[in-house]
Amino acid sequence: MEKAYWLAWSQVRGLGPVLIKRIYQSFGSMSEAWNALPRDLQEIDGIGGQLLETIRQAQREVEPLSLLAVHEHDNLNFWIPSDREYPQLLWEIPDPPPILYYRGHLTNWNERNTVAIVGTRRATPYGRRWTKKLVTALAKHGFTIISGMAEGIDGEAHKACLEVEGQTIAVVGTGVDQIYPHRHKDLYGQILHSGLVISEYPQGTPPNKTNFPSRNRIIAGLSRVTLVIEAPERSGALITAYQANEYGRDVYALPNSLDVSEAKGCLKLLGKGAHAILGVDELLEALGMLPNLDTPTPAIAISELPLLQQNVLQAIGFGEPVGLDWIVEQVKAPSGEVLGALTHLELVGAIAPYPGMRYQRLV
Repeated sequence: MEKAYWLAWSQVRGLGPVLIKRIYQSFGSMSEAWNALPRDLQEIDGIGGQLLETIRQAQREVEPLSLLAVHEHDNLNFWIPSDREYPQLLWEIPDPPPILYYRGHLTNWNERNTVAIVGTRRATPYGRRWTKKLVTALAKHGFTIISGMAEGIDGEAHKACLEVEGQTIAVVGTGVDQIYPHRHKDLYGQILHSGLVISEYPQGTPPNKTNFPSRNRIIAGLSRVTLVIEAPERSGALITAYQANEYGRDVYALPNSLDVSEAKGCLKLLGKGAHAILGVDELLEALGMLPNLDTPTPAIAISELPLLQQNVLQAIGFGEPVGLDWIVEQVKAPSGEVLGALTHLELVGAIAPYPGMRYQRLV
C-alpha cells in the first residue's frame, strides 16, 4: 500500500518535502524507494552520507504497514501525492506536503479557478469591505476561495464566500481538528459543513508560530492566483505572495494610502511588479472569468483554421489548462507565432485564457 510508504518516508528525520518529492520522481513508487539499495538512494541530489545512514536506520526500525495502522487510528482522512484527489497544483510546487490531512465535504473542485485571499489580522474597514466585494464576485463566478482561517482578512474571505454558498478551503497551521483562533469556532463549523479544512500536520497538532510560514506555501501552491488585500511591511501575507511568485503564479495587490500601515506591504508588492486590483469587473476580466455556460459555443470549422492553429488546439487538448511553454514545445514553432495563434483562437472563442499564460480548449 503506497500510503504506508509515503507515511514512512515522511517520518524520516532530516527529510523535507523537497527531497521526498525527488525520491518519488526518481523511483516512481515510495515502496520501491523504501526497499532500494543505498547506492541508488545516494544518487539523488541532496542525499549525502549522514542522511543516507538516517534513512537506512529508519528502514531497519520502521514497519510501514504497522505505522499506517497506528496513524490511521487518529487520522482517518489524508491524501498522498499519488492519490487521484491530491491537488495537482500543489504537486507542481518544489516542496509539496507528502501527507495532506483534510476534514470537510469539499473533495473535488476546479483547480483552474482557485484564488487565494490573504492579508493582515488587523484589517481596516476598507480592507474588510473590499475583501467582501471581491470574494462575493469571485465566488459567484465559480472561483474557489482559499485562505488561512486567521483573524482579519482571512476570516472575512471565508465568511463572504460562505454567505453566497461558494466553495472555500481553509489551510491551517494546526491539525485539522484544532480550532485556531478559537473565536472562529462557528466559522470552522461552517467551513466543515460545505468546504474543506486541510493541513500538513496530523490531528492533535496545536498552534505553533513556526508552522504558519510553512502553511503559507500550501495556500500559494493550491492557488492559481494570490490576492493580497492588506499587509504591513512584515507579514505572513507577503510570505504567501512571494512564494506564489516563486511558483510562477500571478499575484495581485489592493492599492491603499501611504498613510495606512496595514497596507504598506501591498504597495511594496505593487512596486515589485504585482498586478493592481483596480475594481471587481477589472479583476474578473483579468482572471478570465468562467465561460458563460448559457452562451452557446460558436461554431468553428477547425479544418479551415491555419495549420499552426490546428496544431495548437491539438496540443492544448480538452483537459486542464496548459502553459505556453508546453504548447510551444508540442507544436515546435517560435513562441511569437504560437502567441499569435493563441490570440486568434481566443478571439474566435476556441480557447479560454487563464492566469499564468495557461489556456484551455473550448471546441
